[in-house]
Amino acid sequence: MEFDALLYLAMFGVALAAGFIDAIAGGGGLLTTPALLFAGVPPINAIATNKLQSTFGTAMATVNFARAGLLDWRAHVQQIDRAALMLVIPALLIAVAGYVLLSPRMEDIDREARLSERTYRPIAGGIGFYDGFFGPGTGSFFNASLVGLRGMGLTRATGAAKLLNVTSNLAALLLWVFSGYLLWWLGLVMAAGSLVGGWLGSHSAIRFGAPLIRPMLVAISLALTAKATWDYFGG
Repeated sequence: MEFDALLYLAMFGVALAAGFIDAIAGGGGLLTTPALLFAGVPPINAIATNKLQSTFGTAMATVNFARAGLLDWRAHVQQIDRAALMLVIPALLIAVAGYVLLSPRMEDIDREARLSERTYRPIAGGIGFYDGFFGPGTGSFFNASLVGLRGMGLTRATGAAKLLNVTSNLAALLLWVFSGYLLWWLGLVMAAGSLVGGWLGSHSAIRFGAPLIRPMLVAISLALTAKATWDYFGG
């Protein structure tokens, strides 16, 4: 497919905004996937291209959280196991929004973990599996579960969520690379925007912490709920 320079520029901007949002709360696909479809990209190509660009932004955010000392590499790098997870996504997202809004754990204070690292692995694997075949809300699910089950402070959980997210993204991207559905030039232009957005978003999350992350998590979870409900009933 061929696109003009103006569309490339617009998609760069969309990916930048999505990368910023994704680095803080997840849900950047709310912007990029509809934008790709609106640009005339067929759905299967849109999914593949979106996975390419989002992987770059998530990787940039992961690097920044690691540099800030908010990641424990050994505790998280091998937690994406295969598992079957098929739940009602809108209900889960509403639960996440409610938990983020009401739970006293949603602050930058580490608390006692309710699950051990080993016990948490199947949960992380299930979320990673979900990310591979669908994806919206993955960052929110990782954030909420790391705070609620692993006892992490919200900013540290956001950093760990980025590492888990980029791992699942890379696994899915490998399949799309060989599928023939990737629109490479468009994906790489968007990846550049996603890198910038990921850098800005992760630095903002590190600087402002829970007061920024918490309301964005609620907003993204509710927006994703609205979209999923609309797709089911109105799409």
